[in-house]
Amino acid sequence: MRKIEAVIKPFRLDEVKEGLAGINIHGMTVTEVRGFGRQRGHKETYRGAEYQIDFVPKIKIEIVVGSQQAAEVIRIIMEKGRTGQIGDGKIFVSPVEGAVRIRTGESGREAV
Repeated sequence: MRKIEAVIKPFRLDEVKEGLAGINIHGMTVTEVRGFGRQRGHKETYRGAEYQIDFVPKIKIEIVVGSQQAAEVIRIIMEKGRTGQIGDGKIFVSPVEGAVRIRTGESGREAV
């Protein structure tokens, strides 16, 4: 199994979710996060005063899938999450040793 963590722009979430649903991926965890990379934040103006926003709002998606599905999930996230502008985000992939469904006690792939 693989855990895929993707940090994307918030307005791309619906497209990514629909793309994943199209390949029968329905379970995911979504978290509102803030951060920056090369983008280094941005400047905004409020009532005539300019100020720096250091941490840009992002969405973090976490999905655990079988190893054979990981490449397709990554492809969908890249395709649907890309705007072509700086700050599109990152995808991280990690191995998962195990999983247990709390309600039923199922473990391994069946728990996902």
